[in-house]
Amino acid sequence: MKTSELRQKDVAGLQNEVKELQKAHFGLRMQKATQQLTNTGTLRITRRDIARAKTILAQKQAEAPKGEARSSAKSTK
Repeated sequence: MKTSELRQKDVAGLQNEVKELQKAHFGLRMQKATQQLTNTGTLRITRRDIARAKTILAQKQAEAPKGEARSSAKSTK
């Protein structure tokens, strides 16, 4: 999944995406263990997709408290 597609999702959508990617990666690992996986490059791709999604999720979660703190500080003045 492209970074631009991930950035359009909200926090809940990103968490769901990470969960789905982890399930897919687990399935691929099991296929590799039973020697049913022919294209082992997909393991690398899914691992990097998980990292990409987690990075964007962490960025969005870090931005959320800052935005909330600024809006509450303005409303108290």
